[in-house]
Amino acid sequence: MTNKEFAKQLEKRTIRFAIDIINLSSSMPKTTESLVLRNQLTKSGTSIGANYREANRSRSPKDFKNKIKISLAEASETDYWLEIIEELNWLELPKLKELRIEAKELLAIFTSIANKL
Repeated sequence: MTNKEFAKQLEKRTIRFAIDIINLSSSMPKTTESLVLRNQLTKSGTSIGANYREANRSRSPKDFKNKIKISLAEASETDYWLEIIEELNWLELPKLKELRIEAKELLAIFTSIANKL
């Protein structure tokens, strides 16, 4: 697989993840407390792919590295919010577990990319 093919696949993967995060967020309880977590989760979960897309269209290697590190940080933050939601038992476990696995996989991918730069 070429770097271009990998980049395209990863962009699609982060879009699917963002959509799953939005769907999960919208299914959370409608309480004052959950609104805070919903907002944080949605922002970080959708930011992963947005920053990766920007990285792929960066103007310099330094800009690319910066956007990759932001994607990495957002993946870590997303897993943090998912863990809190899991601990609070606000949602059914199977879908939440799937999203935590995907967040960790994205985190590993972006860590690997960042370490190679």
